[in-house]
Amino acid sequence: MHKIYRPRSPLTFFTTFLTAIAMVIAAGLMTPTTAQTSPTKFKDVQGHWAQNCIENLADQKIISGYPDGSFRPSAPVTRAEFAAMVVKAFPGAVNAALPTAPIRFSDVATNYWAAQSIDKASGAGFMSGYPGRIFRPAQNIPRAQVLVALAGGLGYKAAQPVATTLSANFNDAQAIPDYARNAIAAATEKQIVVNYPNVKSLNPNQMATRADVAAAICRSRAGSDQLALVPTQYIASNKPQSQPQSTNKTSEIRGVWLTNVDSEILFSRDRLKNDLQDLANLKFNTVYPTVWNWGHTLYPSEVAKKVIGTEVDPTPGLQGRDMLAEAVAEGHRNNLAVIPWFEFGFMAPAESDLVARHPDWLTTRQDGSTIWAEGKHSRVWLNPFQPEVQQFMIDLVTEIVTKYDIDGIQFDDHFGLPAQFGYDPITVKLYQQEHQGQKPPSDPKDAEWTRWRADKITAVFARTFEAIKARKPKTIVSLSPNPQKFSYEEFLADWATWERRGLVEELLLQIYRTDLNTFISELDQPEVRAAKQHIPVAIGILAGLKDRLMPTPQIQAQVQAVRDRDFKGVSFFYYETMWNFDTNNVARRKTAFQNLFASNVTRPNLVQEQAVKTEG
Repeated sequence: MHKIYRPRSPLTFFTTFLTAIAMVIAAGLMTPTTAQTSPTKFKDVQGHWAQNCIENLADQKIISGYPDGSFRPSAPVTRAEFAAMVVKAFPGAVNAALPTAPIRFSDVATNYWAAQSIDKASGAGFMSGYPGRIFRPAQNIPRAQVLVALAGGLGYKAAQPVATTLSANFNDAQAIPDYARNAIAAATEKQIVVNYPNVKSLNPNQMATRADVAAAICRSRAGSDQLALVPTQYIASNKPQSQPQSTNKTSEIRGVWLTNVDSEILFSRDRLKNDLQDLANLKFNTVYPTVWNWGHTLYPSEVAKKVIGTEVDPTPGLQGRDMLAEAVAEGHRNNLAVIPWFEFGFMAPAESDLVARHPDWLTTRQDGSTIWAEGKHSRVWLNPFQPEVQQFMIDLVTEIVTKYDIDGIQFDDHFGLPAQFGYDPITVKLYQQEHQGQKPPSDPKDAEWTRWRADKITAVFARTFEAIKARKPKTIVSLSPNPQKFSYEEFLADWATWERRGLVEELLLQIYRTDLNTFISELDQPEVRAAKQHIPVAIGILAGLKDRLMPTPQIQAQVQAVRDRDFKGVSFFYYETMWNFDTNNVARRKTAFQNLFASNVTRPNLVQEQAVKTEG
């Protein structure tokens, strides 16, 4: 393998989350600017089909694990344990129940650990006992009883003929006890019945596992985003349009980022050819290969040779070939759009040849320091307010646009600057010239100082956009930033303004979160909704890192949330983590991605659409 990967923007987020930019995993657990308690992680549910649901309920103290850090998802649940879960999961239903004298079950002592929960659950209609006022608290609860309890306590009633619903959804409908048929039919209509691994097999008399119960509770908590925490393929009577495997879209971005770290795809002609063909077979239609990273270009560059002294990244595997030319040729042969990703933007390694040759190009903090730590790596930032730096960046971009038959070029919020920087002499002098000699505020987050620098960066982005269009008008200018608040406040990258000014023609918003609620909240931000009205907006989804892959149910739920909100597609970060790193389950993970895309579709292209309108 090659360099240890420390991704980009939110993934500049690989620095450390509690100091402003997080490690990717942390970034997935909270919004970039708000620290939260770390979610519960059980050692035996990672990659489990019910992982997202289990961890979500554990975070809310509805369920809990064991002292050894396990959850034991396949273990049975007693009736007492289930009563306790119900009371915690549905406090509104429990508290809304008419006060009645609790049933004094003869086998539940008043000092029994779950006595109060049993009283509340039975009083609210979730649970009942056996003849003779017997509750049997230590008895393992069957799956049928779980569904009867939830349907009873939540007041579900079957609207369709019971026999029809049951026979249509379950191969073993005849095994459902008579007392449970109405309730299970109602539960099926409400889509709270979860059958793993075969959605058609209810197994009503089988003992419910802890995972079974968690899934049923997640699906029953109506009105919350927990509904999407359970993989849709295991939900009985699920509506076809809510399944991520099915889509009626005829146009959708289906992309993947190709990195040069912790990944071999770019370092071998044969590997690149085979993997691009594999992606095409899986009905992807776009790749975003990195071309500017670690202070080097990944293609032979005359601009880089002149400025840096090296025409291509010296890492073995790139010499004697033109990776980008190969990617374009093989991509187009397989009907893949190829949009090079300008990953590092104005960032560079502190020890790079670029910095050694041009130390005067760097910007600084107030104390004169230049180092910006990203994990264990020392970065520096080229000064985007310096004309020589601006020209170097524009020259690199236009070189690619002119030399290669690319479909677009992509930037992210590394085409900005961390808010702590901008106190170098050149920037200070420029600020003073425009502020009657006043020096920049000492507070790097000062609103006017932030706005002034962000506007200057917007001007640089506008120059870059115009340079691209002057050479190749049909080249898409794509952007893959963090959510606006984080991009603007932390990187001075005001992408919402860029979009409003017509400088962005495709937006892939990086939302690398593991919590579905947080993920969805970012989809619903006003600037995102506004952008959707103007340009194709797709969502970047984290497939994983080398040492931690995202569970496929989480990926499926996020894709579904994106489709439910009518976005223009998705792109996955990054290629190797989609399936290659899961050596024990390569085929299974590949199949999961394959199921996301039922048929080939075109990708939305604002530039082509506008050209057609103009010609018409």
